[in-house]
Amino acid sequence: MSSPTRETPARTPRVKQKRGEGQWALGYREPLNPNERSKKDDNPLNVRARIENIYARGGFDSIDPGDLRGRFRWFGLYTQRKPGIDGGRTATLEPEELDDRYFMLRVRLDGGALTTEQLAVLAEISQTHARDTADITDRQNIQYHWIQIEDVPTIWAKLEKAGMTTMEACGDSPRVILGSPVAGIAADEIIDGTPAIDEIKRRYIGDPRYSNLPRKFKTAVSGQQDVAHEINDVAFVGVNHPEHGPGFDVWVGGGLSTNPMIGQRLGAWVSLDEVPDVWEGVISVFRDYGYRRLRARARIKFLVKDWGAAKFRQVLEDEYLKRKLTDGPAPEVPATQIDHVGVHPQIDGKFYVGAAPVAGRVSGATLLAVAKAAERAGSNRVRLTPHQKLVVLDVPEAEVDGLKSDLAELGLQTEPSPWRRGIMACTGLEFCKLAIVETKARAIELVTELEKRLADIQGAIENPVTVHLNGCPNSCARVQTADIGLKGQIVTDEDGNQVEGFQVHLGGGLGLDAGFGRKLRGHKVTASELTEYVETLVRAYVDGREPGERFAQWVTRAEESVLQ
Repeated sequence: MSSPTRETPARTPRVKQKRGEGQWALGYREPLNPNERSKKDDNPLNVRARIENIYARGGFDSIDPGDLRGRFRWFGLYTQRKPGIDGGRTATLEPEELDDRYFMLRVRLDGGALTTEQLAVLAEISQTHARDTADITDRQNIQYHWIQIEDVPTIWAKLEKAGMTTMEACGDSPRVILGSPVAGIAADEIIDGTPAIDEIKRRYIGDPRYSNLPRKFKTAVSGQQDVAHEINDVAFVGVNHPEHGPGFDVWVGGGLSTNPMIGQRLGAWVSLDEVPDVWEGVISVFRDYGYRRLRARARIKFLVKDWGAAKFRQVLEDEYLKRKLTDGPAPEVPATQIDHVGVHPQIDGKFYVGAAPVAGRVSGATLLAVAKAAERAGSNRVRLTPHQKLVVLDVPEAEVDGLKSDLAELGLQTEPSPWRRGIMACTGLEFCKLAIVETKARAIELVTELEKRLADIQGAIENPVTVHLNGCPNSCARVQTADIGLKGQIVTDEDGNQVEGFQVHLGGGLGLDAGFGRKLRGHKVTASELTEYVETLVRAYVDGREPGERFAQWVTRAEESVLQ
């Protein structure tokens, strides 16, 4: 007789615990990576006192590494790349091996707004402390290089006396607020967002409550669509409400880098007076619910993607604003990109004049000359744009031609070629520790060559074909939203050598063509082939387009063989 058998009880399947994302609102307060630990150990805004009292006196060797590669950013300071290190070694070296003893310094200029007196101060700092370097960034900042730590307190004193600052120009903080360069004077502006920008700055910039965010936080406020609102963390876009009149449409969750996302509309209309409160609500949602475990997922765009716009709006209203927002319409999309280059009438009868440096590369000497030229023309207001351009406001009609001539002598063209008008480039290998390839000098070379090679078809280009060069995958120069986006890489040439080159993105854009460029599988272009490639591509577009067809539209239907 066989012995009875016992059934083995069925095993309960193990439920895999989802890892916490470090969201403060859910109780995850303990830092989950070194960056979060650094911010918890000491509020980054406190680093200013150490810079002034210790590091500026003791020199570079006295700087604590935690401040050097972390908290310094809250005051616009990054170490720049040590000269002579090629791009192929960027990812293989330790930070201290890449660090030079000099700094990049970023001056935050909210809305890109400057008086000629302030522009002259920026010029003097460039010439005295930065070897005459100055770049206009696509966030309307001025960026210096070759800054010594010993000079930083003096530079701050000069800036602050003139009403400028580097506070929260970088770091996990609310960075510079993009604003229309022609706010308050443009005929086609729906509403002037300047008072909202000023109020956000007054209330919140430098406030310790918002100086420890999961990652950086980018804002755009404009009464017209000239600030790349689709790719900001939060944006307020001018729109007319059928009942309430001019106000702003609210967007959240835009951004580029290695995971590009177009921002989402919340479907909410807010008045000018409401903008600062709603801004505070959005940044507070990000602070409290943003992901802090992995730096690569710490931008607000990942939270918005996971939640969706409806949930984000519900949390914003219920937990932070304590009221419902007004539903509103979407803004009309402009037919062309608004870059403010050229001569344009203002609502007061005067004119603004927009000029194009190549990829934002200027100098202290150039900035000083612009300030003087503007004053000779009767203006004391200058603006920087999110397209690395420069605009002089309030020019009497009789002074326009003289100003155009003065700017042209400085290499700042007001009637530029499509290539000069549409070029953009990040800092690149010259100074950036993340870069793999050179960008600024290459952009200048590319524009110069295209102006010669494509002179015969220049008049056939109704809209500038934008060409953006980026030194690494981070997309500071917005490669995914360019007609021709070039992302720096080390590539293999025909002889099997590892050389500087670019991955190609085609047909990206904002506005009418909002979306990310078509990435050609396996297609790379070496730096030495770049000019020929762009020339061939543009000629193919001119030859193959339909009447009125924009470059981005043509790319979507072009055969891949034509694009390579």
